[in-house]
Amino acid sequence: MSRISPIDYEQASPETRAEHDLELKLRGRMTNMKRVLLHSPVAHRIYAEWFTLRDLLRPVIPDRAIWLFSLAISEASKSAVPVIFFRRALIDSGTDPETHSPDDDEALLMEFAEAIVADSNAIPEGIWQKLKAVYTEGTIVNLVAFAGIMIATTIFTNAIEIDLDPELVPYQKANSL
Repeated sequence: MSRISPIDYEQASPETRAEHDLELKLRGRMTNMKRVLLHSPVAHRIYAEWFTLRDLLRPVIPDRAIWLFSLAISEASKSAVPVIFFRRALIDSGTDPETHSPDDDEALLMEFAEAIVADSNAIPEGIWQKLKAVYTEGTIVNLVAFAGIMIATTIFTNAIEIDLDPELVPYQKANSL
């Protein structure tokens, strides 16, 4: 059970209700994590920058690759809610996370994800060289910033013990985290 309760919309401040309404308008859903984050509209906006960075990466890195990257970060961080969230994204797009064979770019992103979570001070030089061969420096900056927000998301969901959203339940693996 979540260590922090979700906001009660009716009891929330006007600023919190406005942030809630904007989130629904922009993304059409309100997850348990967002409902907890809304205790601080500023914190919610900071975490929502995930979407801004995703939009900057989208012309270069397709959705499936970003979902696999995010899934790899979530798995390496042992963060159940994000793992299941990205499993759903993959499954709903027709990709089976258990049987999918990543292409070279996806495999590189997954390797980078695991390395950045394992030790951001010791990402192997070979990974950096491969990234630089595929992406511009600007794209790599956005990718690392995106990874940072993704890692922050896993820390937040783990520390607060965010409850799994009911719509994610069917996407759990039998032996999930």
